[in-house]
Amino acid sequence: MANIKEIARIAGVSVTTVSRVLNNHPYVSKDKRTAVLKTIEQLNYTRNMNAVHLITGRTGAVAVILPMINSFYFSVVMDGLAQAALVAQYRLILCQTNYVPEEELKVLDMLRNKEIDGVVIVSTALKPETIEPYCAYGPIVTCQNSGERPYSSVYIEHYAAFRHGLDYLHSKGHRKIGYCEGRENGSSASIRQSAFQDFLAEKGLPFDPEWMIFDCVREEDGAVVARRLLDTECRPDAMIISGDHVAAGLIIEARKHGFRIPEELAVMGFDNQPIGRLLEITTIDNQLYEMGSAAFGIVHKHIHGSSLPVTRKLEYRIIERSTV
Repeated sequence: MANIKEIARIAGVSVTTVSRVLNNHPYVSKDKRTAVLKTIEQLNYTRNMNAVHLITGRTGAVAVILPMINSFYFSVVMDGLAQAALVAQYRLILCQTNYVPEEELKVLDMLRNKEIDGVVIVSTALKPETIEPYCAYGPIVTCQNSGERPYSSVYIEHYAAFRHGLDYLHSKGHRKIGYCEGRENGSSASIRQSAFQDFLAEKGLPFDPEWMIFDCVREEDGAVVARRLLDTECRPDAMIISGDHVAAGLIIEARKHGFRIPEELAVMGFDNQPIGRLLEITTIDNQLYEMGSAAFGIVHKHIHGSSLPVTRKLEYRIIERSTV
């Protein structure tokens, strides 16, 4: 198999010049670059990337742990990650884990085995104390607030954001408020549930267990909720929904049955998706794209020498539209 020394000898250049061409270094004359590239083609040379990784100490790849790729929430975070990685000329290894801890640990073992340079955890079933020991092997960034940990995080304050949305609904005169959530036992979902329960208790508002609905992640789930509400005599006068796609499904289905939004039911989403803009859904913008972009930026800085953990809190905002 040809090596760099043989390429240099045949092309009539130095080994350094061959290395510069292979690494797309700008400071190589056109003639020398052409000679090296012709020789590489002639010898059918392929770089030994394992050797390159050993020399540089880097793989040029970052793994992303996320439970599913067909969630609109995660797809926007991934978009932010992917665009930032593209600019930095880094590869992303997408690892769908379905919230299976053993699958998530396999990805962290890739970091320990030096198969990747870093890990971004978008959402996980693992406890922080399980993740923490892996920081010895490379940088880890989570997209949720993990408190004082040796790894970095970028997040929004879900409690404050959800309370803000509930207070907004209350200010509009709504007193019977329902709630749609995705994963019941997720870390962020649990925080939002606490905000909801605290809000009702502080305002002295009624809590009806039938108005707190879980496993709502798709438009179809929102449609199911709409039909369920339409068949109920005692229904809420407002719904706060952790996902604009679920809110969209509810609104579309409710309107099919002649139900007026927001006159008979106000609807507030949570994530500011394009479908929310099309349907004029009042929502809480939780900066998902910016979260992904920031997460990659942090892990990239760690890979290139920044050692101190970073905790970055993103701002949220209510976007007022026509469904409240």
